[in-house]
Amino acid sequence: MEAHPPETRVAVEDLSTSVEEMDLKRAAAVYREHGCLVVRGLMKPHIAALATDIAATVDQSIALLDRAERRPEGWVSPNGSLFIPAPAGYKRDRQIMTVGISYQTSAAFLRAAMDPTALDILETILGPNIELFGNGQSLVKEPVGGHPKHLHQDSAYFEHRYEGPVAILTYVVDTDLVNGALHVVPGSHQFGQLRHVDTFSHLGLDEDEWPWEAALPIVGQAGDSIFFNVKTIHGSKQNHSNTPRPVFIIRYRRPDDYAVVRATTTANRAEAEKRARQARRENEPQGLMVRGFRPYADPDGVEADGPR
Repeated sequence: MEAHPPETRVAVEDLSTSVEEMDLKRAAAVYREHGCLVVRGLMKPHIAALATDIAATVDQSIALLDRAERRPEGWVSPNGSLFIPAPAGYKRDRQIMTVGISYQTSAAFLRAAMDPTALDILETILGPNIELFGNGQSLVKEPVGGHPKHLHQDSAYFEHRYEGPVAILTYVVDTDLVNGALHVVPGSHQFGQLRHVDTFSHLGLDEDEWPWEAALPIVGQAGDSIFFNVKTIHGSKQNHSNTPRPVFIIRYRRPDDYAVVRATTTANRAEAEKRARQARRENEPQGLMVRGFRPYADPDGVEADGPR
């Protein structure tokens, strides 16, 4: 399915609420209509600890850069951080993109993933049974030109059988148009899976078809969170400030859902699409249940309810 940028504009205020004024039904309705929801201050209690852990992981990753292995996506350090080419004139030839922090390395990250208010919102969206998808993710734009992330759908990287993951992206520092605020295209989750191209920052939408002007920038403070659908178009520009711009992302899904396509380039996505029909839930690792219960399901899909 191909789609074009919407002509009508949605204001950030139409997408926003605060943790103090939370109305779960309204929050879920905003998410379903627009494919994104902004909750001011949601993760504020977790910011100090996570900022410390992310910064420590960044320092560790840079110290390990000389041991990084070359991959199709860039260079991966022994602690799991991903580096990509740095802009001309930068102090290193490689800049950090994805930080190798996870629920396995940071207790603060796991505590944030289990935030009760976040899970209350997610339950109104996904239902009573919720698992974590992946091990958490942190992206850091280094100062003075840190990488842009082209407009894209996360489903280009991990397309799912059913609704797919709900992501929560949280600002670790105050974030504006100078240091790389997230841009979203409200309502774009309804466009289906769009064709992506290879870009400097991996899979992205064609800039001629999807310019930055089609997206809505979301300026926020440290602790502000943005929920978005796996098919919602989003991205962020360069960091032109003198300090790093970190965010962390937590993804959740229904426990019966699973990825049918995983990719990082147009070439390996084309290959993965050929095998999509063979994808099965039992072939994918289970995520940690953070709310509800996972009933047993055998390979034929028959469930057996356990005791209550």
